[in-house]
Amino acid sequence: MLLPELVAQAFAPDGPLARMLPHFRSRAGQMEMAREVALAIDAPARLVVEAGTGIGKTFAYLVPALLSGRRVLVSTATKALQDQLHGRDLPLLQQALALPLRAALLKGRSSYLCRHRLELVRRGEPMHHTELESDLARIERWAQATQTGDLAQLPGLDERSPALPLVTSTRDNCLGADCPRFHDCHVYQARREALAADVVVINHHVFFADLGLRESGVARLLPSAGVVIFDEAHRLGETAAQFQGTQLGTGQLLDLAQDLRAAGLRWARGLADWPGLHDGLRRAVRTLCLLAAGEGEGEGEGGSARRPWEGPAPDGVDAQSWADALHTTVGALRAALSALDGLTELAPDLQHLHQRSVEQLQRLAHFSAAGDAGAVRWLEQTPMGQLRMAESPLDVAPALRALWPGVPVLQSAWDDDADGSDAQAADARAWVFTSATLGDDADLGWFTQACGLEEARILRVPSPFDYARQAALYVPQQLPPPTDPEHSERLAHWVGDAVARLGGRTLVLTTSLRALQVVAGVLRQRFESGSGMEVLVQGQAPKRQIMERFRQQSEAGGGAPGLVLVGSASFWEGFDVPGDALQLLVIDRLPFPAPDDPLVRARSERLSREGRSAFRELALPAAAVALRQGAGRLIRHEGDCGVLVVADTRLTSKGYGKRLLRALPAMPRLATQQEFEAALDALTRTSTRDCPWP
Repeated sequence: MLLPELVAQAFAPDGPLARMLPHFRSRAGQMEMAREVALAIDAPARLVVEAGTGIGKTFAYLVPALLSGRRVLVSTATKALQDQLHGRDLPLLQQALALPLRAALLKGRSSYLCRHRLELVRRGEPMHHTELESDLARIERWAQATQTGDLAQLPGLDERSPALPLVTSTRDNCLGADCPRFHDCHVYQARREALAADVVVINHHVFFADLGLRESGVARLLPSAGVVIFDEAHRLGETAAQFQGTQLGTGQLLDLAQDLRAAGLRWARGLADWPGLHDGLRRAVRTLCLLAAGEGEGEGEGGSARRPWEGPAPDGVDAQSWADALHTTVGALRAALSALDGLTELAPDLQHLHQRSVEQLQRLAHFSAAGDAGAVRWLEQTPMGQLRMAESPLDVAPALRALWPGVPVLQSAWDDDADGSDAQAADARAWVFTSATLGDDADLGWFTQACGLEEARILRVPSPFDYARQAALYVPQQLPPPTDPEHSERLAHWVGDAVARLGGRTLVLTTSLRALQVVAGVLRQRFESGSGMEVLVQGQAPKRQIMERFRQQSEAGGGAPGLVLVGSASFWEGFDVPGDALQLLVIDRLPFPAPDDPLVRARSERLSREGRSAFRELALPAAAVALRQGAGRLIRHEGDCGVLVVADTRLTSKGYGKRLLRALPAMPRLATQQEFEAALDALTRTSTRDCPWP
């Protein structure tokens, strides 16, 4: 039986999925996507699928992949989706389809406990930091029982804990086979399990980092994988750019300084001034950070700021001072190398420190010279004062195009009578790329051109949700334009009135951390303790904890406070709140990419040199994709109901607003403040299954 027929049987109303899963029901869009994935696997070929919210795309690609009998590699953009696929979706499907497949989860090193580094930190000097000591003690107790070492499984551990860098490894500091704990290393255990598995779930960062380094993970998995699937594929180009270039962070230099002192005192005490070498490198790094101190405009995830770097120094930094600081850092690294020379035979730790010092010297030399042609260089700064020097190719499409050289898409491969006889050799690989949002045109050019997939088969499956009944859109005209300095504060007061009227159940998405701070500050001042409302803000607690707290408000009962959550970049996607816990979604402004971001600026300049419109071909489609991603948080189930607010009058006053409106699901427009307030009142009076918009 051909794979499309097997897939059709699996999704049939009386099929194994319907029998096993009580809430399963066959959806036309899901069936269409599953059939196309099956055909792509049979061909094999490259398939790009934009699957609207509610399609059930996870099952639509997993079912044909599992039934194909080929080895499957699934890559996601987030660890949260990795955990969901491995912990929930795959076990359900394996049971329903009666497939005795072996599945494995493979994350990056920073996700796993490193037993060797835990031992080193415990042998080192006392921390004199209560919270850090408490976290280390919890990790140490958990380490005695964990089978996987996956730190995401340690309940209540804040992902921002300062203990995590101390007990996890990086590519720089991992000793590999020389590690005294290699035999029970969690990272290599996960890789061994992945190599023996039929289905492996990874993430985009692991895919590109491991592939580029040709390590023992993805680089060895890929040749034997018959099906490779990228979910959350809209993040693929961004991740690829990160790993196609060169990077060096001050955190890497500080880690080297810390390990230099610890390993030196342990294995070669008295043979060099290890504390002095540590202090010298730390002082050099501190000078670099002080030179770059200051706020940038291009805000990204975690509040980082990218500063353009086209000349000998980043913008706003004195060139001579920067060169002197880099020279001092080079001198500190050379002093470390001099001390390590002749001592590397004493211990693997010292040998590896020597290699790390050489590699970081090479990267410093790279950033001390002029940038590569065809690349963009910048300096990135975090709120914690860390710096990251980065250089990335302007265009990653050629490298990606070479990575997935599938057969050209032939229409006959999708004909009903195709038998696959024209497919390439049996070891040819099918590539599937999917996301809820991949562009705002029929060809999905925003995604396909950036990822070298111009010849791929394109499928767009609309959401099955009835947005005309379930949702409404409001663009408040009384608020100042987003260019007005008072926009965020005025918006916050307006949101406060809406939150009070609705009783919480509100998510505010901002396009910058600066706006987040203003909006959160005003709302917290208005809804103080005892007001019956609680304001949750990105960064106040672990993201998973904030999300779960917000999701549970519909189950909390009448005495619990109403909740409003204010979030920035990381809450625009991957945040699933079905039910009436979320009924008002506010987006503060149209999410255009920052024009002074070095990558955006360089790509815009290239388009302008070619006589093309950077706004129409770059900024506008990027804004459309981001807007759809954010708006997609509102309706997650057939019974959900709510109002989307875009607090940016450009959506209705500018000509390009029509293109952005078309990117949103078709829903009724609320024309006035009175209609908006009536809609909120309707949400408080009715169930989520009945949405009588005024």
